[in-house]
Amino acid sequence: MRESPYDRESFFAAYSQMLRSQKGLDGAGEWHVLRRMLPDFAGRRVLDLGCGFGWHCGYAARQGAARVVGVELSEKMLARAREQNGAAVITYVHMPMEEYAFAAEAFDVVLSSLALHYVEDFEGMCRRIFSTLAPGGTFVFSVEHPVFTAEGTQDWVYGPDGEILHWPVDRYFSEGARQTMFLGERVKKFHRTLTTYLGALLAAGFAIEDVQEPQPPAEMLELPGMRDELRRPMMLLVRAGKAGE
Repeated sequence: MRESPYDRESFFAAYSQMLRSQKGLDGAGEWHVLRRMLPDFAGRRVLDLGCGFGWHCGYAARQGAARVVGVELSEKMLARAREQNGAAVITYVHMPMEEYAFAAEAFDVVLSSLALHYVEDFEGMCRRIFSTLAPGGTFVFSVEHPVFTAEGTQDWVYGPDGEILHWPVDRYFSEGARQTMFLGERVKKFHRTLTTYLGALLAAGFAIEDVQEPQPPAEMLELPGMRDELRRPMMLLVRAGKAGE
């Protein structure tokens, strides 16, 4: 099994200091949009791919989900999830999300938050998720926006006095791996175009129900650097459905 960068001590320590790690969903700038895109969890079977600290698993459980499974590669992430977001209906599984092998139609809802840009074969994941969902099921995910991932460095272009000039967008149509700096360490992510994201869903059989490019909420704009998030999209949120029988 491959290693997660989140299991490196320095990387995990830095991630643990992020606002979304400290405050959970309330510290995530996209949560006010993502929450509106989620289906009713009551009585549903839920799968969270790349569940991290388990914030979405905990939310689904509190909303009445019958069963919640969180899949995560990082053992450190899973330990924190079990500590902070444990519940009788939640099971956490240690494995790469690309390797899960649950039965067909085993879940009613599949979630993934800021994890699928670590996956090379997004088209294959869409087919697997479609099979996993029961008829009438829902797939909701967030990824780093293609504008954010394209150039690779994932940082602003700065002026001579350190002022932000603009966000670089380059090699947009050249899909594939990008080596980027995140939390002070090199991390491998995968860039793909908006066409590829949406086309893969359609090819797998999904109906696209909603697409959002969230902006931070007004109450977070005074946080350091948050107003600059209005200058370019950082995230892409998508809701897709599997037709009922």
